Amino acid sequence: MSTGVLYGVGLGPGDPELLTVRAARLVGEADVIAYHCARHGRSIARSVAEPYLREGQLEERLMYPVTTEATNHPGGYEGAIREFYELSAKRLAEHLDAGRDVVVLCEGDPFFYGSYMYMHERLADRYEAHVVPGVTSVSAAAAELGRPLVQRDEVLTLLPGTLPAPELARRLADTEAAAVLKLGRTFGAVRDALAESGRLDEAFYVERATWQAQRVEPFADVDPESVPYFSVAVVPSPAYASRRSGEPEAEPRPAGETPGGEVVVVGLGPAGPEWLTPEAERALVEAEHVVGYGPYVAKVPQRAGQRRHASGNRVEAERAVEALELAAAGARVAVVSSGDPGVFAMASAVLEQAERPEWAGVSVRVLPGVTAAQAAASRVGAPLGHDYCVLSLSDRLKPWEVIERRLDAAGAADLAVAIYNPASRSRTTQLGLARDVLLRHRASETPVVIARDVGGAEESVRVETLAEFDPATVDMRCLLLIGSSRTRVREQPDGSRLVWTPRRYD
Repeated sequence: MSTGVLYGVGLGPGDPELLTVRAARLVGEADVIAYHCARHGRSIARSVAEPYLREGQLEERLMYPVTTEATNHPGGYEGAIREFYELSAKRLAEHLDAGRDVVVLCEGDPFFYGSYMYMHERLADRYEAHVVPGVTSVSAAAAELGRPLVQRDEVLTLLPGTLPAPELARRLADTEAAAVLKLGRTFGAVRDALAESGRLDEAFYVERATWQAQRVEPFADVDPESVPYFSVAVVPSPAYASRRSGEPEAEPRPAGETPGGEVVVVGLGPAGPEWLTPEAERALVEAEHVVGYGPYVAKVPQRAGQRRHASGNRVEAERAVEALELAAAGARVAVVSSGDPGVFAMASAVLEQAERPEWAGVSVRVLPGVTAAQAAASRVGAPLGHDYCVLSLSDRLKPWEVIERRLDAAGAADLAVAIYNPASRSRTTQLGLARDVLLRHRASETPVVIARDVGGAEESVRVETLAEFDPATVDMRCLLLIGSSRTRVREQPDGSRLVWTPRRYD
């Protein structure tokens, strides 16, 4: 005997007329209708599907043993829920083994925070299973608001309200448009996050979208005591909102006129806030926009009303243009870099773009930061205590021939060398070649400091020799300090090693 077929059927946001044709057909044809409910026994999913049910269908009411209350289950809440899903899947499997087709009803879409997914992961490898998508509460909320969620290349971020408020605030500040689900008891934290991110005045509250009991209000006006679980916060398209508000388009700025905003390129230092200068910290507090590589932007504490613009590691020019555009419109913009922004970082990228005629009126400032070379040197003493040079082994922006020529010159001049970007997954040979070039001028026992993630959770610093260190142990998060002919190593009583370069030649 063949087994039955499992269907996860999305019912949409609540209006029975928003079921798809396929969903309505499957609900009417199924042998078994299953639905989740709380301990009171009522099911929103069943009430939505009721117009399509027929007499004689078997019903499986999957009642949660716990929702938000405490439980005495030995595994706690997670253990109780896991056991419930296992038992529910077993009940449905009995129907499927008997050749009955089973429809599991799901509000919204089954794979969008839906309970059906837990049945799917337990049964889909044993039975034929299909998922019927449904209109989500987010789409319904936007339709009821009469406002587009996103336009053109805007980014929409979907968030559960159960995230910690600081994390919600960071993500809300990082995106153009957003929807936050699972309100109810999380409403207060979501409101705090919207305020902290500067998005509260843009946000709308939509409760039971498309239902007869629907409610739509500005989020800031909602009484927290009146908020059920089936509600959503929506921060819609900012471009549409500005056009609807009648804000005038910015007029072209006369040539030579200085805008009200500016770009400040800020060095964050090599790791946490303890490496940040007070001057840089003030600039970050005053900035209306923070622009930078994602992991660096994440290091900046969130400030109420501040917008964040995170991007990938290889779009420096695009990042600079974005910052200049924001400043040209009158905003105070901070572009953040790890270490010092003038050392293989964003200061040059911003100034290069600022040379273009359209940015002639935009002011640019650069605030220094502790460099990775300084941080690494401090961990072992003073290997850069005399003349030294700083080189990057990345040949993405300059040819290897130039790098090799400069390494040879530094070796011949007896300079200590700080090497940035020594290796990556796609650059595995350059460091070995650089070592060979320096060995033309250095003794094999010349000390080499290999510092990784200085100031971070995975910090490691070791001292080896130029001839014997293994390039295969070095990655992009490392920085190397290679001594001059005068650099010395001294072992301390605790077994640690100090590396220093005298300030004078005998």
